[in-house]
Amino acid sequence: MSNSFFPSRTITFYMARMFLIRSFAIVFALVLVLQTLDLLGESGKILAVKGNTGAQVWTYLSLRLPQIVAFVLPFAMLLGTLVTLATLNQNSEVVAMKAAGLSAHQVLAPLIVASLGVAALSFAFNDRIVSRSNATLDLWQKAEYGPMPRARGGQANVWVREGGNLINAKRVSGRGAAAQLGDVTVYNRTGGMLQSILTASSASAVGSGWRLRDAVRFDVVSGKRTKLGTIDAAEGVRPDQFTLANVDPDGLSFRRLWNAIDDMRAAGRPTGALEANLWHKLAGPLSSALMPLLGAVAAFGIARSGRLFIRAVIGMGLGFAYFVADNFGLAMGNLGAYPPLLAAWGPFLLFLLIGEAVLVQTEE
Repeated sequence: MSNSFFPSRTITFYMARMFLIRSFAIVFALVLVLQTLDLLGESGKILAVKGNTGAQVWTYLSLRLPQIVAFVLPFAMLLGTLVTLATLNQNSEVVAMKAAGLSAHQVLAPLIVASLGVAALSFAFNDRIVSRSNATLDLWQKAEYGPMPRARGGQANVWVREGGNLINAKRVSGRGAAAQLGDVTVYNRTGGMLQSILTASSASAVGSGWRLRDAVRFDVVSGKRTKLGTIDAAEGVRPDQFTLANVDPDGLSFRRLWNAIDDMRAAGRPTGALEANLWHKLAGPLSSALMPLLGAVAAFGIARSGRLFIRAVIGMGLGFAYFVADNFGLAMGNLGAYPPLLAAWGPFLLFLLIGEAVLVQTEE
């Protein structure tokens, strides 16, 4: 049996099923508690806006729920590991497996494979659902839970300064020369004093400026409104000033963030913080596969010795130390103190080595 990494299909499915059931039960319990507490704090703000009803509360729930699930999943995997391994140890099942010739790594193999599957699902969930809910909820909260500006595949409510003038676009879509603006307002100022307001339904990049459609100018001094039709304005304002003005890595999928980094690099802008967040979109979900290794100390040792609780506490301490190190590394990457790859992958590789060292030292 000991020559095969998975010596028994029965044991593999038994342990993987036990691990997944307990982990997702903990996910459900944590999400239920955190979502309830979050609704208690936010529902009042939502309903305080005129015209909002229970439908808006349900909308908030649908947007907030994916964020909470993504947040608690790694913690749940750690707690699920500890509960599963402590139960197996308490029932002397680990002793029986080791007596049959299984190594510590073979005992943990079903949990690690199951957690790799959870990591793959977590990446897909974060990339397709959580990023979209982050972007939509961020727009809604900026609007203070009022009518929410919508930007499909782009950004919303972007401000750009051109000399003394200010330009606001309610919607921004496209990349580079194909960028399109919607609901554009240009505030023309001289010496800090507002002279006129130019509005347009849409604008597209033309040459070194922008072509505004259905333009209307309001003269502040005379109070007159003049329809201008299609005109060229905002000379010297580049498309990347709109498309790269508010790059939120949490609101972008992996591919879209990769494209945004390429655009920023081409525009000569710093990309270190965004690159750290890009690689963390891979390292973050993969942390679920690290939890069985960090919580492995709860599986071994004789339960009758009275040290099972201490071992579980040690496993929990290792897991939470990883979360602290991971957040610290990402923060240092955002500040530019760490290189992007080190900020994203450094804590994962460090605690992978720590978990292996503890396992080998104590059991192998």
